[in-house]
Amino acid sequence: MRQILQNLRSGETELNHAPAPVAEPGHLLIRTRTTLVSQGTEKMLVQFGKASLFQKARSQPEKVKQVLQKIRSDGLFPTLEAVFRRLDEPLPLGYCNAGVVVGVGEGVIGYAIGDRVASNGPHAEVVAVPVNLCAKIPDVVTDEAAAFTVAGAIALQGIRLVSPALGETVAVVGLGLLGQLAVQLLRASGCRVIGFDFDDTKVQVARRFGVDALCVAGEADPVRHALAASHGIGVDAVLITASTSSSDVMTQAARMSRKRGRIVLVGVVGLELNRGDFYEKELSFQVSCSYGPGRYDDNYEEQGLDYPLAFVRWTENRNFQAVLAAMASGALDVGPLISRRVELAKFAEIYDDLGAAGLASVLTYGPEAAVANVLTVSDRSFASGTGVVGIVGTGNFTKMTMLPALHASGAAIKYLCSASGVSGTHLAKKYGVPCSTTDFAAVLGDRDVRGVIIATRHNLHAPQVVAAVRAGKHVLVEKPLCLTKEELAEIEGALGVVSSASVTVGFNRRFSPHAQQIRELLGPTPAPLSLVATMNAGAIPLKHWVHDPEVGGGRLVGEACHFIDLAIFLTGSLVEAVAAVGLGGGGAPGGDTASVLLRHANGSTSVVNYLANGHREWPKERVEIFSQERVLVLDDFRETTGCGFRRFRRLKTKLDKGHAAQFAEFSRRLRDGGGPLIPWAELANGARATLAIGEALRSRAWVSVSAA
Repeated sequence: MRQILQNLRSGETELNHAPAPVAEPGHLLIRTRTTLVSQGTEKMLVQFGKASLFQKARSQPEKVKQVLQKIRSDGLFPTLEAVFRRLDEPLPLGYCNAGVVVGVGEGVIGYAIGDRVASNGPHAEVVAVPVNLCAKIPDVVTDEAAAFTVAGAIALQGIRLVSPALGETVAVVGLGLLGQLAVQLLRASGCRVIGFDFDDTKVQVARRFGVDALCVAGEADPVRHALAASHGIGVDAVLITASTSSSDVMTQAARMSRKRGRIVLVGVVGLELNRGDFYEKELSFQVSCSYGPGRYDDNYEEQGLDYPLAFVRWTENRNFQAVLAAMASGALDVGPLISRRVELAKFAEIYDDLGAAGLASVLTYGPEAAVANVLTVSDRSFASGTGVVGIVGTGNFTKMTMLPALHASGAAIKYLCSASGVSGTHLAKKYGVPCSTTDFAAVLGDRDVRGVIIATRHNLHAPQVVAAVRAGKHVLVEKPLCLTKEELAEIEGALGVVSSASVTVGFNRRFSPHAQQIRELLGPTPAPLSLVATMNAGAIPLKHWVHDPEVGGGRLVGEACHFIDLAIFLTGSLVEAVAAVGLGGGGAPGGDTASVLLRHANGSTSVVNYLANGHREWPKERVEIFSQERVLVLDDFRETTGCGFRRFRRLKTKLDKGHAAQFAEFSRRLRDGGGPLIPWAELANGARATLAIGEALRSRAWVSVSAA
């Protein structure tokens, strides 16, 4: 399929090919008929892409701070490499889509194939959109009009925050697309509307809708005009849909408002507020968030959990429906706002000069072209016996770490499988991978593929591992192996049936030269020892998916498992029992700061301190080992020092957590044969020990791993 993408590094906007997405659970698969080009939002993105690195940095000071912190922790060149890779990724453009349902994901009710729907899908021939971001189009509303639904919902949410009453006077500052939609919806609410813009063409359009509009270019004074129009009282509310870095808009909005008036910001303006302007009139000011309640809430958007109507009357989805109803009734007329209609193939006519494209342009998609879930990127082929691999999941880890390491090792990668197809196709082109796909089954069904590397979200690991094993593939899955005991049992059951398959987990740290050196110094069968591992993991937002017990499993399951495996490797012994305590003595399994005590079969003890309450600039990982009057200390996988060893004092390298060695060895074994990278007994024991942490936190007692 074809899709419009922008490269954030070069600023180039292109019509690229990508495999069509599949209908995932909770999603609708939509074949696009029309999309709306939002002149303001997309112009801002394109301009950002075309800006120099210096200009990009100036516009995002918070990101600059993050880069400086990363330089201090990881070094200059790794940081620059990470920044350039991030800028190199393609950005899908567009968020106003109208089309026809061609696939209904598991769990979706109320929709059927053939339904016409509006959604926030991008400019692409086929899109997969969560059901709460879709709304059925009434029969009397055209596809072209329905493409304005999402933009209309943005304007409508701002109006809901204004809370206009019949007969009130509302000023709309900025008569671009959102402003024009807002003035019509305000008029339909029984308000008198005053509009302001620097562009006289936009002012004339607003006047067609019965707005008292004024062009403020030159000497025109919007405050004087608003006060005169409101008989000196001041307007009841101001809705700001303008885009400018100046704070003058806020000053003018305050001065044209009546006492205790309301100001709502939908656009982007400078926010250097004058306290006196707001204090004297007791003005209220609020920023509107996109389409409405539910926006940026994964439970609502991705999980499909609706807010109760009685308590949240207008969610983003119900705002979509309200906008479509206004179109159906004739209260909202978007026809006069369309500046041009362009076929998708001629998209450059719009994007080459977005500033001159008027209020809104519509892309049409013409006859339905054939689409596929597998895209052939190159004609590269692999000889038999080369250990062909398919990669599932193309997120940051795959892009920043896995692919560079596999590419350097000469791995024979045939597939990159991603949810949307965009990131997978981009990376396939970059690394010479022949096929990009959105269909995991296509990877498993290819007889050439000998191994599968899984780097998806944690809740998908176990089912994808089971499917790959049943297909006879060797599997390397990123941590964690699974989220529940039942999933572990299912994986073991699959391995028991398919003897030709194997499973290993991406516990790369045991492949680091530092871990290998420590294990060599301790000997093949280490004596009982004491190990203390500390992870200065740092805090991440609570809304991040890794905290979700159903999706990420929590950070102790999803990340602390790394050091449980390392403890098993360095002690040379499985874990028999687990005890744990959370920060402050808490026993909540979902916490992300805890000390975990492991009792090993050979008498060793390990303490894994997983800490999210430290400072980012402090080294992230440290391991201390005490054994037979000897001490080994591993600092951040850069330096290992020893005391009490005759022939060892220090090993110093650049940061090396073992990723390259792990992926190179997995590729070699796929090609040449050999057992799994990590014995299954150690993987299963590590998984049980990790899953026992939650019970240990709740019970505040030792938990037997065999019973976990």
